[in-house]
Amino acid sequence: MPDDVSVLASEREHLALARQDLRRMRERTQGLLDSSGSWGNDELTTRALWASLARRYEQLLDDGVTPLFFGRLDTEDREVFHVGRRHVSGTDGEPVVIDWRAPVAAPYYRASAQDRQGLVRRRRFGFRDGVLTAYEDDHLHPAGPTSALLLQEIERPRSGPMRDIVATVQPEQDALVRAPLEWTVCVQGAPGTGKTAVGLHRAAYLLYAHRARLAQTGVLVVGPNRAFLSYVQEVLPALGEVQVTQATADELAPVVKVRRVAGPAEAQVKGDARMAVVLERALWLHTTRASEPLVLAVGSRRWRLHPEDVRSLERAVRGRHLSWSSSRAALAGGLASALIRLQEDDGIAPPDRAVERLARSSVVKAYVEGLWPALTATRLVTAVLTDRELLRRAADRVLTEQEQEHLGTSAPVRWSRADLALLDEAAHLVERTSGYAHVVVDEAQDLSAMQLRAVGRRCITGSATVLGDLAQATTPGAPQDWSQVLTHLGKPDGRLEVLTTGYRVPREVLEFANRLLPTIAPGIAAASSLRSVPGSLDVRPTDDVVADAAAAVVSRTAAGSVAVVAETPELLARVGEALSEHGVQAELLGEGGPAGRVALVPYDLVKGLEFDSVVLLEPADIAASGPYGLRALYVALTRAVSSLLVLHARELPAELAGWEAAGHGR
Repeated sequence: MPDDVSVLASEREHLALARQDLRRMRERTQGLLDSSGSWGNDELTTRALWASLARRYEQLLDDGVTPLFFGRLDTEDREVFHVGRRHVSGTDGEPVVIDWRAPVAAPYYRASAQDRQGLVRRRRFGFRDGVLTAYEDDHLHPAGPTSALLLQEIERPRSGPMRDIVATVQPEQDALVRAPLEWTVCVQGAPGTGKTAVGLHRAAYLLYAHRARLAQTGVLVVGPNRAFLSYVQEVLPALGEVQVTQATADELAPVVKVRRVAGPAEAQVKGDARMAVVLERALWLHTTRASEPLVLAVGSRRWRLHPEDVRSLERAVRGRHLSWSSSRAALAGGLASALIRLQEDDGIAPPDRAVERLARSSVVKAYVEGLWPALTATRLVTAVLTDRELLRRAADRVLTEQEQEHLGTSAPVRWSRADLALLDEAAHLVERTSGYAHVVVDEAQDLSAMQLRAVGRRCITGSATVLGDLAQATTPGAPQDWSQVLTHLGKPDGRLEVLTTGYRVPREVLEFANRLLPTIAPGIAAASSLRSVPGSLDVRPTDDVVADAAAAVVSRTAAGSVAVVAETPELLARVGEALSEHGVQAELLGEGGPAGRVALVPYDLVKGLEFDSVVLLEPADIAASGPYGLRALYVALTRAVSSLLVLHARELPAELAGWEAAGHGR
């Protein structure tokens, strides 16, 4: 039986071979790109092929640090497969590394003592800086210990963007990753359960399994803010997928200058799904009832369409439920067809394409404009917000008078973020929104009903992966259950899956944060953590929050990324100044940012992010920050992968009080 040294030597040889073959594949792709001038195809085909090859060239990059394979499967048929992030083939065409998404790789994630799936052994590898350092064999015995290499990979220090978890995907996560394309899957996941990674890996899997279908309309990833999107932006490229659109819900809307912040009452009404009814009513209230005939004059001849005939055409067009622009075009076409029929009744044979030309004529266009004027999204929403009579008629028996008062503003409109979803709804009414084959929406519990409708329009002909945690909802009008979310998305038959095993947050930290759950989300089951990390939680009273925070950060910088989280930017700025005196540079995280190795993070931007260590200041201030303060505190408490230090000069919130007295403190 080979010893550990010889096994490692053999596997390192295979790694060297894989790198050599990947380099050969990349060089061959480069050669094809260099010869593009001699392809001889038409320009459109040449551009498409060149773009495809350029993407493949980028996907075949070996950075020398990311391992080309992280596992190995030995089957009952004596076949051996090395599993990695991308396929690598040898000079004979045989696989040297198989893509983790390939069906043959599924047993790496799914095999167990109860269902071996044809395996006799599953091997995990440990790497450091691209060098294979260790291996661990799993012979799928019942009740085996948790893999040490698995825990090591989970706990590996991080800085910068989020990494993929392809080497550590668990069976319940893999079942979601490989869910069929036609399924809309909603994942309720407590902090650290890997729901964000599941969504991104599902996107990568679907792009692999349904390449031709998804390449036409693509995949959209929707995140809560730019800081979050910056954090996750490297995951899909690391998995070989570079053609994915990423956006916040706000960025889906028509571009306007946001100049103010909406109050809570205004934001709640504007986020309500009833606003879709108000906008559609307001759209059709812009129409004028036909009262004059449409007259077509050709020489001395006159043909008339009477108002009642025009109104009949209008009803027929409205019954087709087209966009406003398409409805206007359909009405013009209907009017033109009716006029041509009148000419035919008089024995006049129309020339070719007479209807099309007449529909574009100044006579018909002017008549349609008088009945159904051209509109834009901004014009429609501006009218609703500034024209009190129009709003009263459009909102009749839909919004109360008080709710209508919350909407009113003066012209010109000063746009707020709460208006963006209204603008997107209006844009869809005017001109139908194009969609994607699949949409991943993260932190969905924080989207208003109108924002969910905006996301849903992007996957009206496709599927979605919906990710979130109701216990972390911190916005006005947050949903009470996932059925509401799925209904507003237009996916009421979506499948709800619950992840309750945490892999990222230490058990000690999670149990401390879970003390808030009975208050903030009594219906949500508390998650349990796979990992116990003694000493990972330190709850400490202090007389000098700033000095102690700076000292704590300095002592933790060698162990990975560190975040200081607080309620006020002023407190974060003071910590930043104290860190500068220690020679440590810390950056204030903003909307556009990724987080640096040492980050000063406002509590309302920390959602979805992870850090090796978190230093949380004055939890009572976060708890008192608003109606969702305790939920925001729950979010902030669950961002640490290795250690959490809570510093407080004020008393802890009641839900957390007594922790130190019970012997859980420092």
